[in-house]
Amino acid sequence: MDSRLVNENPIVYPKKQQLVRANQSNTDEDIKDPEHSELTLEDLRVITKESVEVDDAKSYVRVTLTPTLPHCHVPHLIGLCIYAKLLKSLPTRFKVDVRVAPGSHATEAAVNKQLGDKERIAAAIESPYFVDLFN
Repeated sequence: MDSRLVNENPIVYPKKQQLVRANQSNTDEDIKDPEHSELTLEDLRVITKESVEVDDAKSYVRVTLTPTLPHCHVPHLIGLCIYAKLLKSLPTRFKVDVRVAPGSHATEAAVNKQLGDKERIAAAIESPYFVDLFN
């Protein structure tokens, strides 16, 4: 990965208070931003509570991510991390859908196509590079 930061000074938002469930994972396990490893996707408002849709009756979860910049070079990687975290956290009956918010990225259609390709997602999640990054 390029050592030069694309977004050197991202806006960091205050965290909202979260409801804690008995089976909820620890917030220390929040997904970190690939460029700013000290910040979570929530800190940067890449994902928010409002951007997550859960339909328990239909076993469906959709997460809409908003990259910090329209030319961010890692939205597919962020989406992959979200997807992997959900697969690890949710019961297997859930269908997971991760998308880039409309109008939030220059290559939105291409990124959404990549994130919608389940075979590609499965292969990427198993790659040693991703496993190291994710862990």
